Amino acid sequence: MPYDQLDRMQLRVLPLCERQNKLAIAADHVSLDDPPTWLSKEGWEAVVATAERMRQARENGAPIMMAFGAHTIKNGLAPVLIRLMEEGWLDHLATNGAGIIHDWEFAYQGESSEDVRGYVAEGQFGIWDETGFNLNLAQAIGAFDGLGYGESVGRLIQADEHVLPYRRVLADALSRAGDGAEQADHAAAAADLLAVMSRFDLESGKEPVPHSWKAFSVQAAAYRLGIAFTGHPMIGHDIIYTHPANHCAAIGRTAQRDFLTFADRVSRLEGGVYLSVGSAVMSPMIFEKSLSMGQNLAMQRGEHIDNHFIMVVDLAESEWDWSEGEPPVDAPEYYLRYCKTFNRMGGEMRYTSADNRDFLLALCQELGVTGDPDLNC
Repeated sequence: MPYDQLDRMQLRVLPLCERQNKLAIAADHVSLDDPPTWLSKEGWEAVVATAERMRQARENGAPIMMAFGAHTIKNGLAPVLIRLMEEGWLDHLATNGAGIIHDWEFAYQGESSEDVRGYVAEGQFGIWDETGFNLNLAQAIGAFDGLGYGESVGRLIQADEHVLPYRRVLADALSRAGDGAEQADHAAAAADLLAVMSRFDLESGKEPVPHSWKAFSVQAAAYRLGIAFTGHPMIGHDIIYTHPANHCAAIGRTAQRDFLTFADRVSRLEGGVYLSVGSAVMSPMIFEKSLSMGQNLAMQRGEHIDNHFIMVVDLAESEWDWSEGEPPVDAPEYYLRYCKTFNRMGGEMRYTSADNRDFLLALCQELGVTGDPDLNC
């Protein structure tokens, strides 16, 4: 017997312009002209080592990947990440669902970050129309177009519009469901998009969505530069799941594509660099599965992925020397998931406790990356 489900169509969904935000990207972004506030001696040594391995990786054509938590976006580091991409120092970026959302909200309205405590008490946390509607619709369209999670949002921001296919195109895709596995997947994506269009009486064609602050969007910059920006969400973790336009099947399709894109890049990480900045769960979890699959394929070729460098940055202090292996189970450091997981991944792993702003600004300084991107909106 089916369990009862909450009906999101009954929710009072308010316009995003009515929400009070804590951050304004034009005022709160980090400039590359800003010096690091403070780094420990060990932190500077980690920056120097990371920059050297990034130089080697770029010279040898090996991947330079960066996974990060939402606070990297909330802390206003978009100009820094964009310049690192523009200068060829990052060729794959990955974040969680919240990172996707904050980046989009900054691009759309120039503000983000609501008062969780206050709005939960009012029954309004996360229940905002434009964020939920546009990001969910972008995923439904992107799934039909064969895009990934981050790519779907990056395209929306860069293009300033949704492009909804004609219903006859969707009907044609549905009619081909029995022609093979690929056609069946495409038909299912068409059905998902049709469900969203029907629920909200959406017409085929272009739907303008201006993004007046898109110059601050890392996703849009990655899309524009042709650099993979993958999103790795978890169902129910993000505010877009409160909106009636949410269709998790579409999100699953785009997120699956992004996970496999991420895994493919990790499978080529021999000689490369992986930066994990402020991601306690998402980054280590997707990395370990991806590296295992990569090793599986490499070993079938008589190879092994060993010469990779992993730089982990977070705020928690750790006195443990991770080059000596894992701490005992009664040591607090044993429960630093990101350290323990990455320490098990072979290659060379380093950890430093630092504010992500200080670490990334110092890294740009060491790499000689200067000058903000064009932020004129």
